[in-house]
Amino acid sequence: MNRRAMLRAALAFAPLAARAGQDNAIAAAMNDLAVRPERDVPYGPDRRQRFDAYLPGTPSGPLLLLVHGGAWRGGDKRSAGVLAKARYWTARGYVVVSTNYRLLPEAHPLAQARDVARALAQVQRRASGWGADAARCVLMGHSSGAHLAALLSAEPALTREQGADPWRGTVCLDNPAFDVPALMNAAHDKLYDRAFGTNHAYWRTVSPLHILARDARRVLAVCSTRSPAACAQAQAFAARAGRHGVKVQVEPVDKGHMDIERELGLPGAYSESVERWISSIL
Repeated sequence: MNRRAMLRAALAFAPLAARAGQDNAIAAAMNDLAVRPERDVPYGPDRRQRFDAYLPGTPSGPLLLLVHGGAWRGGDKRSAGVLAKARYWTARGYVVVSTNYRLLPEAHPLAQARDVARALAQVQRRASGWGADAARCVLMGHSSGAHLAALLSAEPALTREQGADPWRGTVCLDNPAFDVPALMNAAHDKLYDRAFGTNHAYWRTVSPLHILARDARRVLAVCSTRSPAACAQAQAFAARAGRHGVKVQVEPVDKGHMDIERELGLPGAYSESVERWISSIL
């Protein structure tokens, strides 16, 4: 499957309630772990400004905030793969939160990033009531959700504007748009035109590489080796970050765009590698 098809596939995420088999097995395992869900917690007035929290029976302190993909115009907080991550990290005592945010055409990517920042602020405010430590928080996003998480990580002032405090770091799962001008000036799918338009000045405001600040959060950038453009973007972002004294680790993996999302949280070396990085910054 080429990258265009993979990105289109991100729009086809099914709600967890409609999934069977593996998701049901993971949900049963979560019941065995005494995980308590809190559904549709509001962080704003819009119906999309809601998140789900998965609370372990014995929290150990850390928080993990998940940001779904979907080409900036689709996707959901109960997308495929969320339960696997919730099961994996709640078993380690993490509080896991999966958030929705407003979508195109109602909200452009910068407004979407502000929604995620607002969700982060609400999660941090609720942390102590869940038995978690607001300061020990990690963001994780896939695809367009990774782009939004990267925006906030590159310029933490965007989160401070929404009342959020610093967090430890961010996992970007196959972000296609670390450098938006480079992406838009090359051959690209129309889905990027819908997201970023034709205003060159705007491209820079939604480009993590171009808004990178010296207080940027550290990042683990997982990228698919089956998409050289995605890994090249991650490497360019890491190089620019390094010149600012910001730590960005690029981890190429031989997985498809959707598999990078769906297989994280399943047993194996891939999940263990991401877990080690997260543990190292907590």
